[in-house]
Order: sequence, then C-alpha cells, then structure tokens
Amino acid sequence: MNFHKKNENTENNAVQTETSETAKVTRKKGGFKSFLKSRKAKHGSVAVVIVAVVVALTILLNIVCSLLVERFPALSLDLTSNQVFALQEDSRDYLSHLEKDITIYVLADKDTFTSNGSYFVQAEKLLNNMKSTSAHIKLEYVDLSKTPTFTSKYEKVDWTQKTHVLLVESESDYRVLDIDDCFEYDQQTYAYYGSYNFTGSKVEQAVITAILNVTTEDKAIVNFITGNSEVDYSNLKDLLESNAYQVEEVSLTTSNLNQDAKVAILFAPAVDLDPSAVEKLENWLENDGDYGKSLIYVANYELENTPNLDEFLNKWGIKMSNGIVFESDPNFLISNLPFISLTNYNDVFTQDLKNASIPCLSSYARGVEITDEEKATPVLTTSSSACILPYSEKDNADWNYQSAITGEPINIAVKGTLKNTDEVASNVVVFGSYNMFSESYMYYNSYNNSAFFTNTVNTLADRDSIGITIEGKSMDAATLGIDLTGQNTLMVLFVIIVPIAVLVAGLLIWLRRRNK
Repeated sequence: MNFHKKNENTENNAVQTETSETAKVTRKKGGFKSFLKSRKAKHGSVAVVIVAVVVALTILLNIVCSLLVERFPALSLDLTSNQVFALQEDSRDYLSHLEKDITIYVLADKDTFTSNGSYFVQAEKLLNNMKSTSAHIKLEYVDLSKTPTFTSKYEKVDWTQKTHVLLVESESDYRVLDIDDCFEYDQQTYAYYGSYNFTGSKVEQAVITAILNVTTEDKAIVNFITGNSEVDYSNLKDLLESNAYQVEEVSLTTSNLNQDAKVAILFAPAVDLDPSAVEKLENWLENDGDYGKSLIYVANYELENTPNLDEFLNKWGIKMSNGIVFESDPNFLISNLPFISLTNYNDVFTQDLKNASIPCLSSYARGVEITDEEKATPVLTTSSSACILPYSEKDNADWNYQSAITGEPINIAVKGTLKNTDEVASNVVVFGSYNMFSESYMYYNSYNNSAFFTNTVNTLADRDSIGITIEGKSMDAATLGIDLTGQNTLMVLFVIIVPIAVLVAGLLIWLRRRNK
C-alpha cells in the first residue's frame, strides 16, 4: 500500500513538473505576443503611446511657436495692462509707411544687452517688433570690444563716452542714442552711487525720432525768440526736434531771425519786447514783400502791461484781453477749476489732426480778442458760459462771474493773416495760455495739446503731417491687462468647462473599457 502510494505521488509530481515545464516553454514561445493581445497590455500600451505622442507634440509645438515668434515678433501676445512690449499705434503707422532703409545697431551682443535688466528685455522686444513691422528695418548687434573698427565710420560720435546704447543709420545720416535718450532712471541714485535704477523706458520714442531725423533730408527751420525772460520751452523744443525740425534760438537784441526759417516762436516772455525787436519781427514777417512767414506768440498771463506787443498785434486784428479766462460750464471744467478747462476747435489747423474728437486743454489763459474779422479768425474757443476775470478784480472775493458772461465764446487762440498782392500770406498765431504747453499737459493722451501744436507748426511750415507723439512706458505697471469680463471668461473656462470635459472624457473611457 505504501509502496503504491509512493509511486502514485511520484507520478503525480512528475506530471506536475512536466506540465510546469511545458507551460514555461509555451510562455517562452508565445508569451510576448499573448501579452500584447491581452486587455492589460492593450490598454496600457495605448495609454503609454498616447502620453508619449502628446508630450512629443507639445514639445514640438512649443519649439515651432518659439521659432515663429522669434522670426515674426508681431505674433507674440502682450497681455500687460499698458502694452509695455507692444509698439504704439503712431509707431506702427509710421514704420509701415517707411520707404528708406534703416539699420538699428545695438551696441552690445544680445545676451549682454538683455542681461542688464527688464527694461533692456523690453527694449529688445520693441526693436524686434520694429523690424517685423517694416521690411526696410534691419537690426544688428555689435560687440564693440570684438569689432573696434566699427566706430571709425562714425566720426561725429564721441566714442570715449561709455553710455551709448543704440545707433540708427540711414543711407545718408546717422544718430547715436545714449542711456539718457532711451531710459528714465533715478537721478539721485546715480549721482550718489554711480549706478542706474531704471524707472521707465523711452526706447520706442527715441528710435522712432532718430529714424524720422535720419530720413528727413530737408529739415524746416524754427526760430525760438530769446532774451525776454521767457518761460522754459524745452519740452516744445524737444517736440519739434523729435519731428525733424531744425530748431535755432535767436535773440532779437543782438541778431535777426533766420531768413530761411518759416516759423518763429515767442514763448511766454516776462517782459514786453522793445521797439527794435518788434521792428525786426515785422520786417521778417513782411520778408521784403514776399511774405510766407509765421509767428507763434504764446502769451504769459502774468504779464499785464505790453504796449509794444499790443501795438504789433493790433496790425494783425488781434488784441489781448485785460484778464484771465473764467469757465463756468461744468461740461468744460477740469476738477471744477474755472481756470482749467477744455476748448472747442474752429476748423483751423485741424485738417491733418489725427483725432479731432480729443479736445485741447487750456490753463490760466488770457483771452484773445479779434478787432478785425477780415484779418483774424478764432482757433480755439471756450463755451458760451465763459467770461473774463479782469486783473483789477482778481483779488476781489465779491466778484460775480455771472454778470460778466456775455453768452459768446471766449477765444483761447486766434490766427491773424496778412497777404501780399500775390495772395502769399504771413501769419501771427496767438495762444492765450502757456500752461497748456507745459510738459504735464502735453503728454496726456486724454488731451490733444501736443498733437495740435505739432499740427499747427506743420501747417504753418507747409509740411506734411508727420507728427508722432509716443509715451514712455514703465515696467512697474506691467500687470496682466485683463478686465472683469476677461477674468470671468477665464474662470468659466478653467474652473468649469475644462474640469467637466476631463470628467466626461474619463467616464467615456471607463465605460468603453468596461464593456469590452
């Protein structure tokens, strides 16, 4: 019995061993194919392949997009609130009509340039956008330490200065731009420590101005009349130079106005002109009978007694009021201040104005009266609810403005015209407010003061309108510019739609696998 049981167990073990070996052989022969055909392998491999393909496509798409943006910077999206990396409309419009070839040299290699901070990264993107906007613009990076011969071509540049950033060149002219031209920085920090703490960018306006200057061959001349304790007019001077005017300063005490100048500007003198200066001014405007000259006189409201200027203006049908404009219409007032108000246009110097729906702002203006309507015409006016606060009443707390209102608009600016027998005209344009041309008002997009002044000079100088007004940009405000609607849209997309889509996709895949 025992012997037979032992033999039986031995046979069973042998059978099991043979079966096990047979299974091993079977697995060795068809195991991998069987694994591929199994549900586990089938679904697992598909998942791996899908993940691998998605990752590969994502990487490829990122590479392609990066190459496209590098080749075509205009494809990049600027979501900052003040569009710090995008060109302004004036710049795009000007560059898109550029007809001459321009090379912009960055005076450093690209990596060194952008490593100087966020404002230089911004500058690099703006320069690339300029290049993509116009086929006539070429952008090159020049490491002066590796190419010292580069500087020999530009003899007008003082290369001992180490603050040069860019060089803009056309076929006939060039202009170098320094740190002061391209960036705003904390002057006190620089004075104390000799280091730059950048607070704003002026790269766009500096480069566009440089392009405008190196492509304008025949620059119109504008003379500023000096020597009369005039108010600072540097911002107007900069504006005109930015628009490719050749600006000269002339004292009528010692010199005559340039006969090649078409426009002269007398800006807010603190004293009356002497008779000899008035005579020189009249002779220049008469131009030996050929006329074709224009004077812009910007009055100083603090200067009350000007008999010589008054006599001169009277010949052009113009008279200065003996007081300051007082606006009472709330629709024209700024912060409810009666001496700071909006103005109306009168179809003079507005033909080439880009946006005549934006008003000019007047501040502490003398009224400008018309004494001869055949010679003079209004340029800017107040509402019909304005009046003149007489100088004699400016300290009178009981003065009643309502009794001074005539129901007629007050002139803020007037143009007087005299013509010769050939109908060639000379002009005298009088603005009652010098504050309206201060820096604080000139560069507000909400007001048209800068554009209107530029257009006025362009018209008087008989130039096409090429005025460009570009604001500087601060990286401090480089936040995402997404309004409430945009925020709600993103919330719905990523908080509701995307999660639901993922959930539905997961349920469909689960049901599909379960039913197999």
